[in-house]
Amino acid sequence: MTKRIDFQVDPTAYKHWKVHYDGPVAHLHMDVDENGGLFDGYQLKMNSYDLGVDIELADIVQRMRFEHPEVKVVVMKSDKDRIFCAGANIRMLGGAKHSHKVNFCKFTNETRNTFEAAEEDSGQKYIAAVKGACAGGGYELALACNHIMLTDDSSSSVSLPEVPLLAVLPGTGGLTRVTDKRKVRRDRADVFCSTEEGVRGKRAQEWKLVDEVIPNSKFDATVEERAQTDRARGEGDPREEGGDGHVDHGGAEAAHPPHQPGDDRHGEQRHQAQVEGRQQALHDGSPSMPQHPWKHPPAARSTPRLAGQPYPPGRADARSGLQSLQQ
Repeated sequence: MTKRIDFQVDPTAYKHWKVHYDGPVAHLHMDVDENGGLFDGYQLKMNSYDLGVDIELADIVQRMRFEHPEVKVVVMKSDKDRIFCAGANIRMLGGAKHSHKVNFCKFTNETRNTFEAAEEDSGQKYIAAVKGACAGGGYELALACNHIMLTDDSSSSVSLPEVPLLAVLPGTGGLTRVTDKRKVRRDRADVFCSTEEGVRGKRAQEWKLVDEVIPNSKFDATVEERAQTDRARGEGDPREEGGDGHVDHGGAEAAHPPHQPGDDRHGEQRHQAQVEGRQQALHDGSPSMPQHPWKHPPAARSTPRLAGQPYPPGRADARSGLQSLQQ
């Protein structure tokens, strides 16, 4: 693999992805060209990917953020039948130099980090609509999305089979996102990562590997409904706030009128109240700070205990309790 890699991509000439914009909702379809690999010697079967596929995805994610800021929801799905994504192409990795493997993992990691952070950085939320097998790097692709929806049929599952099949750890954040992001129990995560066939259906949802499991007959409609709901939230749609678009603050605005520019009456009143409170406290001979609710005053506790003297009340009980635990 000595071919020079070009990271410049023409959006009109994508080989592996299709993008459809429908106002604030974008549909991102993965349809990898089997014969469109970046190098010779392998085919990108079953929506597996090499660096060329990810270069296009990185370009799409950045263009989505900066050329299409109106987009609030991105639905990621597969155009292949019974397969979402099979992950990184094994033959490609087998023929690659170590340096290429390292940079490949770095690049794919950064791409997933970018669209994972797109909701916070650009207000764009990614939904993974998983139909079919979602394995290895394919599941890591879904894990970087904000929401994972899995169809409930015999061919759809999620898995990280790198350990049982290849004796290597997932290389694009799979283990970290399973335990730290999705909060999967460690014992279940161990079973999941050592199971070649993965997990499907209701068990995948119960184990927090996906967010929703939907019957196949209702899957497309439910995905669209979810996209529109997230779109409305992202846009601040009146339907998400209550009728006429006015957010009800429970009368807070009436009780505390908003501060108007040039109007410092509220600040002056608070300052005057604080000054009067301090003056009253000094006149009464009491400190202005509230007293600490200790049973024994700080003066008694701050006096150092000399050797041989008994502990102050309360400390002796704590010391005896500690000794009983150490015995």
